[in-house]
Amino acid sequence: MAGILFIISAPSGSGKSTLVSEVRRLVEGLEFSISYTTREPRGSEENGREYWFTNRAEFERMIAAGEFLEWAEVFGSNYYGTAMSALEHARKAGHDLLLDIDVQGALQVMKKLPEAVSIFILPPNPHVLEQRLRNRSQAEGVHNEAVIAARLNQARQELMHLDNYKYALVNDVLDQAATELRAIVLDARGEDGAESALAASCQTAAMNPRLSAALKSFGVTPPNGGKPGADSSGENLHNAQGSGLR
Repeated sequence: MAGILFIISAPSGSGKSTLVSEVRRLVEGLEFSISYTTREPRGSEENGREYWFTNRAEFERMIAAGEFLEWAEVFGSNYYGTAMSALEHARKAGHDLLLDIDVQGALQVMKKLPEAVSIFILPPNPHVLEQRLRNRSQAEGVHNEAVIAARLNQARQELMHLDNYKYALVNDVLDQAATELRAIVLDARGEDGAESALAASCQTAAMNPRLSAALKSFGVTPPNGGKPGADSSGENLHNAQGSGLR
């Protein structure tokens, strides 16, 4: 069954990009959606690889034409968005699509496409996340304590909306997280076997011990006490054109 949309969200610094690259190596027929943005490229970023870089006038033309599956203006300065054409392109190729997107954008997509498979990836604890953020800053030749602090705070805010996602993975050991993500993809495709049981154990409502421990380390109470039926309206999240960090 081609054309499945997998929504993947994670706090900045969670190792999401590495994990997604690994699961694409393990599973055939997965395309990766490249977002549009009006911000300038950073470091070694290339147009069409990390993002499609464009200007505000063209982005606003695409908004008016209804060409985005979701979009947001971040901090009132730069636009980010996912083109509708990405999903259509994957379907025509007989592939599924991985959509790497922040929480505010994910909620927009979930409302438009409730059949999408939503997955949240989180680090094991705030100490690991902080170290990853610092390592990234050093690699980019930038050191800004205010940005690191803002991203840590944003991570806690995003975790409060974990119950909007069907699945949640703790990315502490890459091989294990990749195996779990692979199982979720294969289960969504209808493949039987061990993948189904592993995927079920990764459901947010299952609240496995690793997930519960990770949430508690961030000072976040597990959704609905770890029981099914948590509210998934997302009404407490920032405005859809809000202030997420991308």
